Amino acid sequence: MTDYLPCTEINPPSLATATVIWLHGLGADGDDFVPVIPALNLPADHGIRFVLPHAPTMGVTINNGMVMPAWYDVTNFDGKRGYNHEDLLTSALAVQALIDREITRGVPSNRIMLIGFSQGGAVNYQAVLTYSKPLAGMLALSTYFPTQASTALNPANAGLPVLICHGSADPLLPISMASSARKALETLGLAPQFRSYFMGHELCGEEVVDIASFITANL
Repeated sequence: MTDYLPCTEINPPSLATATVIWLHGLGADGDDFVPVIPALNLPADHGIRFVLPHAPTMGVTINNGMVMPAWYDVTNFDGKRGYNHEDLLTSALAVQALIDREITRGVPSNRIMLIGFSQGGAVNYQAVLTYSKPLAGMLALSTYFPTQASTALNPANAGLPVLICHGSADPLLPISMASSARKALETLGLAPQFRSYFMGHELCGEEVVDIASFITANL
């Protein structure tokens, strides 16, 4: 029996016909984006189940080894952002297990979308691009693509819709890191959309509207 990540789930009033799996950032938890869901103003009959997994807790090197929810350890804050590769791959596999579970619950893979903020988005790049069935899309929020040198795109997701959203004044992950991810995706043959906002490492109202539009267009 698979040990799934613990998750907060928000189910639609009717039968779920689509799923959004939404990963939080370092030090947060799955409830972090629960308040954003009503702000998406989706139609009452949207039929989307929101699955918000909680990252495991671990000591994080850049935070003096403090134990907190994290998808992977971050070892330094230089230009390339040193990280524990095995941690990230383990988290990506755990996310793929959640996708598999949604399929067993009756949601087709092409009706499953992944959203990730910061560390969660970095994990999603690995989990989504290597997944063996076609997915509905990926939203990369204030994040980067640390495994871009080693990630091969599974042909099943050769037509994956992607939206990258980033703050132009992000002090933690400069927007140049999002631009690098965009170029890496284009090298893989994808055509990501790219939106920037005058903000830091956060979400803003304009971005929430764009997220809702992307969800509506692809689910």
